[in-house]
Amino acid sequence: MVERSGGCIYYRRRVPEALRAIIGRREVWRSLGTDSPTVAKRRALRVAAQIEQEFEIARSKVGLTVDPIMLEAFAEPAPFAAASVAEPEEPNGITLGDLYDAYMDDPTRDWSPTTRMAYQTTKRLVVAILGADTLVRSISRSQCREMIEVLRWQPRNASKLFPKLSPVEIAERAKAEGRTDLINAANINTYLNKLGGVLNWAVKEEMLERNPAHGLRVPDPVARRDKRLPFSTGQLQAIFSAPLYTGCRDDGHGYATPGPERPRNARFWIPLLSMFGGLRLNEACQLDVADIRRIDGVDCFVITERSEGDHNDKRLKTASSERVVPIHRTLIDLGFMDFVRQRKRAGETKLFAEVGMGATGYRSTTFSAWFRRFVAKAGAESPKTCFHSFRHGFRDALREARIDRDIALALGGWAAGNGSASVADTYGNGYQIATLKEAIDRVRYPGLDLSHMR
Repeated sequence: MVERSGGCIYYRRRVPEALRAIIGRREVWRSLGTDSPTVAKRRALRVAAQIEQEFEIARSKVGLTVDPIMLEAFAEPAPFAAASVAEPEEPNGITLGDLYDAYMDDPTRDWSPTTRMAYQTTKRLVVAILGADTLVRSISRSQCREMIEVLRWQPRNASKLFPKLSPVEIAERAKAEGRTDLINAANINTYLNKLGGVLNWAVKEEMLERNPAHGLRVPDPVARRDKRLPFSTGQLQAIFSAPLYTGCRDDGHGYATPGPERPRNARFWIPLLSMFGGLRLNEACQLDVADIRRIDGVDCFVITERSEGDHNDKRLKTASSERVVPIHRTLIDLGFMDFVRQRKRAGETKLFAEVGMGATGYRSTTFSAWFRRFVAKAGAESPKTCFHSFRHGFRDALREARIDRDIALALGGWAAGNGSASVADTYGNGYQIATLKEAIDRVRYPGLDLSHMR
């Protein structure tokens, strides 16, 4: 195999396992004496033949069967030991495992818990497929494509289904069984994106000349807008007609059992905040009581990472996520501001203190798991819908209300166009609160009856 390392091109050949003891190495690297790929390909044929002859000489020394023709291939065969003197040492380089460790430990990177977890998940897969001790400089484009083929045949929850098998073995078994419960293209492209980030960093740090996985992706048959759908009117009615909203046994394990209690805590309010305010799940879960403020005479959510005092437990998805969202009149009619005042009187810092921090460092983790169970028990479960469907519905409601696109993006914390602000976007102070209030109060969900909640 021809490989480039530094400014030179080498021929690389794995040493047969039976000969490694006598040769003293796992691979042979031989310089082709050129930096021209075309010339290197021609010279590689001769170098390959020389190495094969050296292997035959090594076989003869340990009494293995040899091919006489191979021993006579060159008029002046050079014994392997002599060839090794002129042969350059195997190029120095970092292994894949060490590269990942260096990347993950880079102090200049600001890791969020979920991002770090995503890179660790990718690391486990990539290292298991390509090998922790593999020199990064030796990883070829074809190896990256072979890795994609292994990823394509990974079942969902593969590590739980086959805890004792490697990813390669799992892929072979999945192919043989004709399994269809495989990870989707989006998952594979996420792994490739994370691997690409590591290799691009290695290039910048001059550990690697090029990224062999650059641009590799698998086609995704599902359009991005079809991956998640808004809740239908029927689903919304089922959700907000569940015992939690009409009367349940309690706000604990009895939330799905009809009863006399009407608890109005996190489980009650958070879905409504997303539906009528466009808040992402974690944005709602991590709200401080102080984030509910009266600005220019209007009660608002202030979506920010900043907290009063020394607290530093809030995170936003993007820079554009930081915003001010006037509180919808429906939330006020349902008594949301009374709930906020109760939390203030109780001396609470967090608006939804009962929502604990998840293992990923996000409060949304635990709430999301509960919400999936809640929707299933409410009879509102459907493919392609989840908590984030509230935001999809909110965006559609803004469209139906004919809200100006820029105002809609400001209310939802969506980045414009290519994800970065234009020069014009940085001018001025943005929209007045009264303008945002007028717009958000026009958000409606025709056919949805919430009168039983007032």
